Amino acid sequence: MGEQTISRRARLRAETTREIKEIALRLMAAGGPDAISLRAIAREMGMTAGAIYSYFATRDDLITTLITDVYTELVDRAEAARDTVPETDPGGRVVAWAQAVREWALANPEGFRLIYGDPVPGYRPPEGGAAREANHRACGGLTGLVAGAWPQAKALHDGDYDWSDFDPGLVAQVRRDLPGLPPAAVALALRVWGRMHGLVALEIYGHISPLANDPAALYRAEMCDLVRSLGLEPPA
Repeated sequence: MGEQTISRRARLRAETTREIKEIALRLMAAGGPDAISLRAIAREMGMTAGAIYSYFATRDDLITTLITDVYTELVDRAEAARDTVPETDPGGRVVAWAQAVREWALANPEGFRLIYGDPVPGYRPPEGGAAREANHRACGGLTGLVAGAWPQAKALHDGDYDWSDFDPGLVAQVRRDLPGLPPAAVALALRVWGRMHGLVALEIYGHISPLANDPAALYRAEMCDLVRSLGLEPPA
């Protein structure tokens, strides 16, 4: 068997896999998480059920792959946006990360729901959770944003926290990657995440648009207020 034949088969398999994932997200958009079905995808693609199982052995495998893909893409976007702003501007890095999350979510509402919203009925994630690496990157990125702001923020947010207040895996990650950062900074990172995430979730689920004519301006104002709460100047 020649290399060209192998390459062509690999390319066709990759294209079919991508189409399966796109249809799964489309089914979810139309019918909710419970609509994701290998048999339904096979019907839409004109494949037999047996053929589609050669790509994903179970529905759980497909859902895990979807979550991993979309979460990784989200973190890639957030990190790239953050890194366009120098470390000397910690407030700007916070806003850049937040804006990237909102823009990605609006462009990929089904992906956002899959990560943060409606649980898929009957889905059993693998041990350690789906998209473990992307989740670690997201946690590390948010904590890193707070670490950059901590010299100014600690006077405002240095609360009474202990490492035992947090998940051991998160604690190990923070103490490895950001040694010297106190537990109060981890608590602040979780609060920062909540403020970034809250308005985005409300917008994705259709609760903001009926009430605000310019959700983008509302979100940016919230993020600038968040930056000020860290003792920093927001970007112009």
